[in-house]
Amino acid sequence: MKALAICLVAFLCGLVGAQYDYSGALSKSVLFFEAQRSGKLPANNRIPWRGDAFVVDGSDKGLDLSGGYHDAGDHVKFGLPFGHAMIFLAWGLIDYRAGYQAAGELDNGLASIRWGADYILKASSQIGQGILYGQNGNGDADHSYWGRPEEQTQNRPSYFVSTTAPGSDLAGNYAAALALTSVAIGGSDAAYSAQLLTVARQLYSFAFNNRGKYSNSMPEAAAFYNSYDYNDELTFAAAALALATDEQTYKTDAATLYAANGYANLVQEFFDWDNKHQGINVILARVLGDAQYKTATQAICDKWINGVPRTPKGLVFINAWGSLRHAANAAFGCLLAADTGVGNAASYRAFAKQQIDYMLGSTGRSYVVGFGVNPPQRPHHRSASCQNPAPAPCDWNDYNSPNPNGNVLNGALVGGPDQNDNYSDDRGNFQTNEVAIDYNAGFQSALAGLIQAGLLNQL
Repeated sequence: MKALAICLVAFLCGLVGAQYDYSGALSKSVLFFEAQRSGKLPANNRIPWRGDAFVVDGSDKGLDLSGGYHDAGDHVKFGLPFGHAMIFLAWGLIDYRAGYQAAGELDNGLASIRWGADYILKASSQIGQGILYGQNGNGDADHSYWGRPEEQTQNRPSYFVSTTAPGSDLAGNYAAALALTSVAIGGSDAAYSAQLLTVARQLYSFAFNNRGKYSNSMPEAAAFYNSYDYNDELTFAAAALALATDEQTYKTDAATLYAANGYANLVQEFFDWDNKHQGINVILARVLGDAQYKTATQAICDKWINGVPRTPKGLVFINAWGSLRHAANAAFGCLLAADTGVGNAASYRAFAKQQIDYMLGSTGRSYVVGFGVNPPQRPHHRSASCQNPAPAPCDWNDYNSPNPNGNVLNGALVGGPDQNDNYSDDRGNFQTNEVAIDYNAGFQSALAGLIQAGLLNQL
């Protein structure tokens, strides 16, 4: 009892160096991705308040584009952040496989990236004809609906890029996601892994030979996930394929694109669905080994630690929109740097731990739904908000309800606090309290990295 009392006084066990249940947090994050599944759910579905949804996606084009993941608190399948989330998850399963194994989540983790890869294969089924699908559902129409995905009856248009309306960023993200997933799956299903790599090659060729921003070709995506440049996704795709295949063509392409875009001198603080610079640096530092890639990797991580403002309680504050997402991605990026043998590995791991601990409760509250002390109860998420089980109605009354969500969206990382650590558990504040698959992807991979570092006595 005395130890418990001391712990409660000291910010509820949030002291520097305190250990959180990283394995438990990772397990819950895996559940969050399962709650975001679209299409016909598997027989072993573990989310009792979710069922089959949007099983006819793609029918407007005569295709089966069902599956994949709903983006956030809505039900659109946005291709660019979806591909990015699968990249981060697959990379975590490659580098931090022992972390997943220690958490007892390796099989579930592999199932999560396979669920994503299956959808990308469907979206790429016409790549031979120069067409790649990148979105199901109209964002404006979808956001006018509040309720369960199983009961949503709106038309869901299927949007695509093509050789005449290119999308190198979308295709590059998909190519990298499949290439890294093929490595993560590996010999556990060699035929499937080979299939993913074959399509990854096709997607990369499409991206390389048909240059352009997907959001110019798919204006329906621009208001939600506008791409500011396609070159980093294209370069990252080349690097990911170099990692997966060890082929000189991809190494040469990656190095050439890297030099042409001046990435050696770009110290970018973002590492997210539209910014792959740290990922490029890390992979090329590993695959090519040149000092410039290692120097650039270190420069970005050093900037996160020393050159970006922090909140009074220590959160690295990169952007107000999804502040925790950006901090989690920085944590993941520094763990990757540490495990590449770049910079001060001990400092990088300590930074990653401090940022993830902030999310898990070091300030006295958790920012992960269903985890720790005083977790969020009203995340901005349609199906989780439903106050009563189906078939009871779920609508805007549930959105406006002051009550906690009717369903616990276990593992979801909310957007997070402002620059002064202020946070309100308000369903209506989608800047600070929405959830998204790209928010959880870096967070989950960082958790796996911390678990693995702990096993190796590196923390």
